[in-house]
Amino acid sequence: MTAPILEFNGKYQFLSNFAPAEFMWDGIYWYNSEAAYQAAKVTDRRLRLEISKVTNPGQAKKIGKRLKIRDDWEEVKYDIMYEIVFEKFKQNPHLKEQLLATNDAHLEEGNWWGDKIWGVSPVGSGDGKNWLGKILMDVRSRIT
Repeated sequence: MTAPILEFNGKYQFLSNFAPAEFMWDGIYWYNSEAAYQAAKVTDRRLRLEISKVTNPGQAKKIGKRLKIRDDWEEVKYDIMYEIVFEKFKQNPHLKEQLLATNDAHLEEGNWWGDKIWGVSPVGSGDGKNWLGKILMDVRSRIT
């Protein structure tokens, strides 16, 4: 068994939604997966296209916090995140190879900002649902 990866920074920053990765999703070109995820909170195509131009993932997250979120968001957000992460790695062969090179390592988005839905906080505590880590491990097992 490969040692667990408990944070998506340094050598493993490519696993983060904040890492630069250009790809197409929903017929739109994105500079990072964070912007795509934040834009998915709305169904307005014009607004999604506007958000797609944001190259800074931190800025995209700030925009996402101000959006009037679609009514079905809680039901669809995990599937949407899966689609986005899958496309990020499928369309970037160098990232796909890096993901596959993690072998069978447990992937955990450990963080210090308190995200216990997509990650674990604090790092290494096991306190959190780690949905991003679970999605990454599933993508790793399915991507060819």
